[in-house]
Amino acid sequence: MSPHSHRKPVAATAVALLMVAGSGLLAGCGTDTKDGAAGQGAQPVGAEAAMQGHAQPPVQTTEADWKPVADLLGRTGTLMNGAVYRVPLPRKDLTVTTQGVTIKPGLSLGGYAAFAKYRHQTMLMGDLVVTEDELPKVTDALQVAGIEQTALHKHLLQQSPAIWWTHIHAMGDPVALAKGLKSALAATAIPPASPPPATQPPIGLNTAGIDKAIGRKGTADGGIYKFSIARKNPVTDGMHVLPPAFGITTGINFQPLGDNRAAINGDFVMTAPEVQKAIRALRKGGIDIVELHNHSLNDQPRLFYMHFWATGDGVTLAKELRPALDATALVPAA
Repeated sequence: MSPHSHRKPVAATAVALLMVAGSGLLAGCGTDTKDGAAGQGAQPVGAEAAMQGHAQPPVQTTEADWKPVADLLGRTGTLMNGAVYRVPLPRKDLTVTTQGVTIKPGLSLGGYAAFAKYRHQTMLMGDLVVTEDELPKVTDALQVAGIEQTALHKHLLQQSPAIWWTHIHAMGDPVALAKGLKSALAATAIPPASPPPATQPPIGLNTAGIDKAIGRKGTADGGIYKFSIARKNPVTDGMHVLPPAFGITTGINFQPLGDNRAAINGDFVMTAPEVQKAIRALRKGGIDIVELHNHSLNDQPRLFYMHFWATGDGVTLAKELRPALDATALVPAA
């Protein structure tokens, strides 16, 4: 990662700047939203993390700081909590089905790229949704650009066509990072950015009942009902505090299927001791496990992400998800 391996303790004034408060909607993997908010509740990414190896939080930035990145990519992102600039990369061009369900982009196909400035360099993290034919070309473009691939996996069972999700990471100058990312995007058919709809389509689900079962308030986004929940404790890479907006959240997505039924997909973010508890809780509720993997190479604590899938009554599914949520150290429910 960065060559600067010895950091001074973070000053209290800098710590005070970065209480990363989640406002709703960025899942750990493969989910994106209209406003880019990340992680319900607040994650203290200042003092506590600073004491864990003197990891530095991102510096505060403005929208204007990221204009060169937006101009180069031809896509406008959202600045979250003054720290992370997140650019959505949804696969609205694909028609993907799994177990007879046509997947809406907001359920599983929302890639993203997130940028944050630290004291010496900018960090890029993201998740690109690519077809199996695109994957080798994307891999080669990333490697030429010096952008690491830190994970490669699937989010869905029995999907057609074959889709892969690859996580990326790099440190450096923000414009140079954006150029490298653009070269990888050019190897895909990810469509140009499009403005969000003027109004949200209705959600054909009992959202009040789902909220009660989950213990949190979800958000409607493009016909999908979503929850994004940050970890309770800070996450670092040993040198940098990693805010939830980098994708370090548990994401729960509901796609309406009619008659208050839904397909659910997303992923749980867990430490090693939490993994088996979450698996048992999901399987007790009849929810399928899709993938278990890492997203990063050197996160601290070491985190695992587990994707899931089920269809059924929306409120019933929410009730079956709740024990698995309670088995992990997330920001507490309100």
